[in-house]
Amino acid sequence: MLWFIFCVALLVGGYFFYGAFVEKVFGINENRQTPAFTKADGVDYVAMPKHKVYLVQLLNIAGVGPIFGPIMGALYGPAAMLWIIVGCIFAGAVHDYFSGMLSVRNGGASVPTIVGKYLGKPAKHFMNLFAIVLLLLVGVVFVSAPAGMLTSLINEQTDLTVTLSTMVGIIFTYYVIATIVPVDKIIGRFYPFFGALLIFMSVGLVSALIISSEHTLMGGYEVADMFTNLNPNDMPLWPALFITIACGAISGFHATQSPLMARCMENEKNGRFVFYGAMIGEGIIALIWCALALSFFGSMDSLAAAAANGGPGAVVYETSFGLLGVFGGIIAFLGVVILPITSGDTAFRSSRLILAEYFNLEQVQIKNRLLIAAPLFTVGAILTQVDFAVIWRYFGFANQLTAAMMLWTATAYLARAGKLHWITCVPAMFMTSVVVTYILNDSGLGFGLPMQISTACGIVTAAVVAFVVVGVLGKQALPEDAKA
Repeated sequence: MLWFIFCVALLVGGYFFYGAFVEKVFGINENRQTPAFTKADGVDYVAMPKHKVYLVQLLNIAGVGPIFGPIMGALYGPAAMLWIIVGCIFAGAVHDYFSGMLSVRNGGASVPTIVGKYLGKPAKHFMNLFAIVLLLLVGVVFVSAPAGMLTSLINEQTDLTVTLSTMVGIIFTYYVIATIVPVDKIIGRFYPFFGALLIFMSVGLVSALIISSEHTLMGGYEVADMFTNLNPNDMPLWPALFITIACGAISGFHATQSPLMARCMENEKNGRFVFYGAMIGEGIIALIWCALALSFFGSMDSLAAAAANGGPGAVVYETSFGLLGVFGGIIAFLGVVILPITSGDTAFRSSRLILAEYFNLEQVQIKNRLLIAAPLFTVGAILTQVDFAVIWRYFGFANQLTAAMMLWTATAYLARAGKLHWITCVPAMFMTSVVVTYILNDSGLGFGLPMQISTACGIVTAAVVAFVVVGVLGKQALPEDAKA
């Protein structure tokens, strides 16, 4: 238990110390008006209080990733918790902070526009296409996952019988509504409550585990296990762990979500709490679920068996009801289900806004919002028919590649501003090595090359990109409108 408390303390300390350092490097300007006021439109640009923006940001970024990812990552042992801590403090929270604050500095721009401004037009065109693909994958993942979980809950805990397709239809209908209505009508009004429910649910589960007479929090693990691959299926830790655990450590999906709240933030001084702080909050949630998976089942083999028999959703179900009983289990399980739903709708909302920027189509009129949303949901509905496991694998790779692109964008900004670019350059190089190694080595998704060759190519690619971004693009002058 002490190890778990120590891990949480490290994340909290990271917010207060490294988060303050990152904020200082960026250089906030409290007197500069934010897009919530300069572009107020009553639809997407709406000023909201800091606590609301934080809770909405937390729900926007925390889909099933900080739960499903850490559960599957727990199969590698406590090393997964080490990656959550290091990744969250030095990569994920930094990534989220710059994706949010660069959006604030650029009028609430979406990630492709930001990427294009600092990495060039080719990068912008690539990100326009790639971000839409990623967001559609996210939207589909965050329809299929909660639909399956809700179907199982209703059919097992009540006398009712519902089909998966019916639940998918219900969730899609909600997504359509939430995507086109003003941000403060549903998202700004109800998501702060859901965010509070999420926090209480996570704390309740770990508290139940601590007082449980049948289970011991992190019992049976040694310090050396933090640096050991314990995967019972003999899966290699590198680079798979860093793709498996995304949202709890670093996630490119967050770069598509941060601009939503950049359009609602009242002052630049709130950026560390909203963007860096929400990622730390998600990291704590990831730690909790990783610890629950490692502790509840008693052994790595038992965890592997549970994950094989129904996936991470089954692990969530068994853990929730096993620790909190029927009533508490239902509440906890619903808390988990809320996460992907509140990220799925904002994924489609982000897609709408990215396409609106690309086609220069104003979004005040509802007909313009429907004009973009309709084809998005049509494609999304088609993708729900694809096997969930296949979608999840492509999502994992696309997610981390987007994270690397955003970190390189922040690196170019800092280099051009004459600021300490290493705080983003180092994690950018690491994530570039991860995604290149993964796609070259994976035989199902990628090219199936030997690990040594794949890793060498990953390292070389990261070094070359760093030279181009810092040594070439970083020498260019910073645009006047991006300065503090």
